[in-house]
Amino acid sequence: MKKILAALTVALLAASTGSAYAKDWSTIRFGVDASYAPFESKAPDGKLVGFDIDLGTEICKRLNAKCVWVENDFDGMIPALKAKKFDGVLSSMSMTPQREEQIAFSSKLFNTPTRLVTKKGASLLPTADSLKGKTVGVEQGTIQETYAKTYWAPKGVQVVPYQNQDQVYSDLISGRLDAALQDAVQADIGFLKTPRGTGFQFAGGDIDDPKTLGSGAGIGLRKEDTDLKQKLDGAIAGMLKDGTYQKIEKKYFTFDVYGK
Repeated sequence: MKKILAALTVALLAASTGSAYAKDWSTIRFGVDASYAPFESKAPDGKLVGFDIDLGTEICKRLNAKCVWVENDFDGMIPALKAKKFDGVLSSMSMTPQREEQIAFSSKLFNTPTRLVTKKGASLLPTADSLKGKTVGVEQGTIQETYAKTYWAPKGVQVVPYQNQDQVYSDLISGRLDAALQDAVQADIGFLKTPRGTGFQFAGGDIDDPKTLGSGAGIGLRKEDTDLKQKLDGAIAGMLKDGTYQKIEKKYFTFDVYGK
């Protein structure tokens, strides 16, 4: 009798353990910071739009899942992901060694460079020597904040973090900042090519530092959700293979953002 009870107990534990980890991905919740056009922003009617939004919508379609977008400040994305506020971070999150210690990532979605923006005519360059004594705005929690605080702040550059990218540009326009450091594509399309970006320019070329800037953006995931990662990776691979990714890309860019 005891052996039978023990066997039943083991079976029940196995069943309960299996049910605890068997997840239904008929709804996928993505965390997004909607201040980063053209990747993610809000239309005048309040609807979320952008490259990341379109990619997520297509991924959900392929997985027969409902997409739910959860707005969150970028610097709180990883804690909110771990707290299960959403299932993935689909918000131009670069895959860096530091982040990979905490979370997993899907396969790559795109790879865009980092650049400095200044007023036209300014003689500043994206180096610690050139920016010494100057103020540079960054969005909190971004790879640009990590880069600037790692290499520039110790050498006399005042690095000022902001809750979102729009706040960075507002202070750049008002003159409270000497420069801003962000994704080059976002700066070009979301700022420099808009009316509010008149009078500003890129300063210097692309900044390359895999240690802090990573090797492209992916969807941030909890490490235990290996089944979701497998599903997302399959959907991304399918989009790239059948040309759907490229069709979505052409809505926003005149060049390849997927990269090498």
